[in-house]
Amino acid sequence: MTVEVYVATAEDVHAALSMKECIGLMRKGFAALAEDRIDQPLRTIVKSPLSTGFLGLMPACVDHADIYPSPVYGAKIGTLFPGNTKIGKDPHQGCVILMSGLTGETLAILDASSVTALRTAAVTGLATDLLANPDADTLTLFGAGHQALWQLEAVAAVRPLRKVYVVARNLQNAKRFAQTASEKYGFAIEGTDDPKTALAGSDIVVTATNSATPVLQREWITPGTHVTAMGSSTPAYCEIDGPTMAAATLFVDRAASTRSESGEYRNALRDGFLTEDTPLTELSELVTQPNKGRRSAEQITLFKSLGLAFEDVLVAAELHRRHLSNQVGTSIKL
Repeated sequence: MTVEVYVATAEDVHAALSMKECIGLMRKGFAALAEDRIDQPLRTIVKSPLSTGFLGLMPACVDHADIYPSPVYGAKIGTLFPGNTKIGKDPHQGCVILMSGLTGETLAILDASSVTALRTAAVTGLATDLLANPDADTLTLFGAGHQALWQLEAVAAVRPLRKVYVVARNLQNAKRFAQTASEKYGFAIEGTDDPKTALAGSDIVVTATNSATPVLQREWITPGTHVTAMGSSTPAYCEIDGPTMAAATLFVDRAASTRSESGEYRNALRDGFLTEDTPLTELSELVTQPNKGRRSAEQITLFKSLGLAFEDVLVAAELHRRHLSNQVGTSIKL
């Protein structure tokens, strides 16, 4: 027996869901996680000596009527090849599969690169909206690659930006990024290779790199700054130094994932900047209990984003729901 399966290319994903809509979807998802309506196992990461990249298996189950009318299973089968940026390809590749939680039938197959870019940025937007000072208007963005564009769009969706500094080791890449992004936005965007000066005038920071060593230093960060660290997703990578981790109030997408997979957390723990008792407030708590967030205008807050499978499943479920309602997009018989 054949089934109709919705298939979404990268272009389909980007056309179907705006950044603001996706931020709202992530807010709804983290609230559902707090209500135990999402089952989120830890991901499985495979690093074979036969390959230069990583394979990730990220499953989740969602049962929340406001997200999808019936229970769904979903999984992202994705790869991370950091070297892809040098050949003009997204480091993240793969597909997201959505399946019925009632019959197990395949419902949808989506391009994973576009889903990952959109939902990762949307979670940054959500965390920034919850944690950055309300009048924050200057962003320093570390990284000038594919994901950095999405991160900029997400922050711009939740704060009225006035100035953006783009920091990259290669100054020409930073300037090229700034020129391209300036065509879309009305605020000033400046490429630089001087992070210290950029951070001195910033109240929002996003790190979107694949660096194995910290890209900033604690003494560069001013009081009241909110930092989102989203570029590293395995213990081998680390964008934030130990003193910054110690100085900040830490927020995470999931504490168990952070303790297992975050290079920033594990390095800071190893070097004595954090202890096993250091509080890690999960984003689901913050969505449902805003009083757990920023407590003063001078507080430094840091959100460590690793990415959770249910975020991919939420996008897949929302696009499939829209497909069923409006008959938009392509379906195939499987």
